[in-house]
Amino acid sequence: MAGPVDLYAVMGNPVAHSKSPWIHTLFASQTGQRLRYNARLVPVDGFDEALNHFFKEERGGHGLSITVPFKEQAWEHAQHRTPRAEKAGAVNTLWISNDGVLNGDNTDGLGLVRDLTVNHQVDLKNARLLILGAGGAVRGVLEPILEQKPAELVIANRTVSKAEALAELFPGQPVSAGGFADLSEPFDLIINGTSASLQGDLPPLPAEIVNEQTVCYDMMYAREITVFNQWGLAQSARQAIDGLGMLVEQAAEQFQIWRGVRPDTAAVLQQLREDMAVSKETV
Repeated sequence: MAGPVDLYAVMGNPVAHSKSPWIHTLFASQTGQRLRYNARLVPVDGFDEALNHFFKEERGGHGLSITVPFKEQAWEHAQHRTPRAEKAGAVNTLWISNDGVLNGDNTDGLGLVRDLTVNHQVDLKNARLLILGAGGAVRGVLEPILEQKPAELVIANRTVSKAEALAELFPGQPVSAGGFADLSEPFDLIINGTSASLQGDLPPLPAEIVNEQTVCYDMMYAREITVFNQWGLAQSARQAIDGLGMLVEQAAEQFQIWRGVRPDTAAVLQQLREDMAVSKETV
């Protein structure tokens, strides 16, 4: 008789929109792993209780994906954090090791870098990079980006002091900070780390930061092209990429941590895009 199925979940608020259960179920089917993965809506003030229940009271609770707004709380709960999670100040991956320790990692930056470099062949080495925003999403990806050895990384934000605080986390690295009005030269890659474009909003970006060689990357994704990517293409950007690949790649990093096998992300990403195209046509 088969034993209990290993249980995984994503915790967030909101969480109904999450594609993580679908992605991880596809990963499990593809790799022959026996597990269940579901989405859990956690009250904003109920994360501690939900975490304790999952790992200590539920049968088979093995690992969690953590999304907004609980990544910082997950960081605090993790008894052991990877160096990249330590620097990120946020955790999106939790699991219990054999010695009973709650481990935390942050796979967002790895997912972003892999989507750029592997899926889209964007070379970050010696490139001039601009990242928009200075919130948790940006902080979580800075270290993996810097490991690719860009020539320059500029963090631009409405509140300049927040951008400066992030830049100060990386002494000795080619990182600088400023406001949107300080930008004037074209960049090789511009990453939108704000959620503004999903609300139809954009920072006041000067057109001069984009030329025919610029790649625009929005960490957000939607059925339609995001406002930021629309803006980039209107400025003659070479390419505009959304964050769907980042979502799949960071999930694959989680899956490898939990299960010891890396799934084929290309097949899953293709199926996800096809499903989104179908739903777009029928909505």
